[in-house]
Amino acid sequence: MRIGLLADSHGRADTTRRAVAALRNNGAELLVHLGDIGGERVIDELTGYPARLVFGNCDDDLPALTRYASFLGILVDHPLGMIEVDGRRVAFTHGHLHALVNQALAQGVDYLLHGHSHEVRDQRIGPTRVINPGALCRAPRYTAAVLDPVADVLQIIELPRT
Repeated sequence: MRIGLLADSHGRADTTRRAVAALRNNGAELLVHLGDIGGERVIDELTGYPARLVFGNCDDDLPALTRYASFLGILVDHPLGMIEVDGRRVAFTHGHLHALVNQALAQGVDYLLHGHSHEVRDQRIGPTRVINPGALCRAPRYTAAVLDPVADVLQIIELPRT
């Protein structure tokens, strides 16, 4: 299963829409938003596809956003999600809660996905590949990513700024 990664939309539904289309066009079968969603309009852009999300430090009214996402059939894994893809453990969080990042690293997950820094990251820490797809707002370039955990392949997708 190929995972489409988005982060740091900060309410930009139009940019999120373009990112979702690019991820789907590049084979993403599951969308994971890594926080700083910024409101219901961004959540709307995840509907119609298998999707999961965590919230970030800039997301307000988490109970209301959780209810809204759940109503649309989007799984909320806040503050730390964990899925297994063909035997590979994939953890995801926004990245601002360092204890959760350290917890996932201590567990030796295969992948740790996060947002928060607005910078693309692809780094190994021990057995864990740590990935940040970049940001869809307030970044020099807007990026998302597709991860194929089985093949251990990451594709960074740059989106045009409009």
